[in-house]
Amino acid sequence: MVKGPTVYDVAERAGVSIATVSFTFRQPHRVKVTTRDAVLAAAQELGYLPSGTARGLARGKTAILGIYSFDFYKLDQPLFSGGRADNSDFRLFPLYVDEVQRGVALECWHRGYTLMVSGGSQPSSGSAADIAGQVDGLAVLARSIPDDVLALIASRIPVVHLSEPSHNDALSHVTVDNASGTYSLTKHLIDEHQLTELHFAGPADTSSDFQARFHGFQDALRDSGIDPPRSLLAFGAGTARSAADVVSSLLAQKELPAGIVCALDEYALRLIDALTAAGIRVPQDVAVTGFDGVVAGRVSTPMLTTARQPMEEMGRIAASILIERSEQPDLPPRNEQLKVEIVLGESCGCGR
Repeated sequence: MVKGPTVYDVAERAGVSIATVSFTFRQPHRVKVTTRDAVLAAAQELGYLPSGTARGLARGKTAILGIYSFDFYKLDQPLFSGGRADNSDFRLFPLYVDEVQRGVALECWHRGYTLMVSGGSQPSSGSAADIAGQVDGLAVLARSIPDDVLALIASRIPVVHLSEPSHNDALSHVTVDNASGTYSLTKHLIDEHQLTELHFAGPADTSSDFQARFHGFQDALRDSGIDPPRSLLAFGAGTARSAADVVSSLLAQKELPAGIVCALDEYALRLIDALTAAGIRVPQDVAVTGFDGVVAGRVSTPMLTTARQPMEEMGRIAASILIERSEQPDLPPRNEQLKVEIVLGESCGCGR
């Protein structure tokens, strides 16, 4: 195989240093436009392509970050009622994980890093270990990697867990104030709409984030002098039928509440579909709120009342922590808790 042109050849042709050539390809926004154009023109004339492997060997690092989530498999699953998944359905995209990933990707681009994306259909160790062996740091979505595997990975490379810590795990965490978000939504239903018969809908396998949201819901009821339900309306794993089952069970037991506070926008939108299919009006008969602030809730009918997470910012902060800890291994783990924004739509009864 004929040896291709090197960074030294490009630097000589463009009349710049090799560092400037490197910056042009890794962080082009930091290079003056005229200089960047000269470097790119020289590279094109010579047929030069930058070598990520060589760069990594020179720096002792890959300059690659990873993000891992089990949620990517949902792109092939029906998220809402109406049959199989259809990628033309605008309600499917973007999800929470997509917006967080965008934040990580933007920060990587800004800092001259590459992003590697991976995931699986359930919490796993094999694919997680595989990506961990190829990156300088790993951002991990909640409930995607078993704790013991996560601890092993964190002993080798920096890890940021995008969830509330469930115990002293010595990881960096980026999350939001989950409890205050659901507390505010619940108090809104009570104080502004005089609703007292409320339920909370969430996944059967609760994570620390969902537990915090449930506790915020319960605290809001207690602070209003209302006995909170001890259990939640549990959703199964990932099918639209779960919402229909929840609604059918409530109707059969004649326990349809005045309002349902949901742990996720996805659950809220499914519930609105199921309630509407059963002839129950939202919000006239039952108010519904979500949590996340995904695009689907903003364009739904009725528009969803929710607690919007700063998802892109979460991704950017996670990437920044990984880069800083990769470049300075002695830095201690860092925890960031961001505020949520309460967005009032029609699903709670506002704006009718």
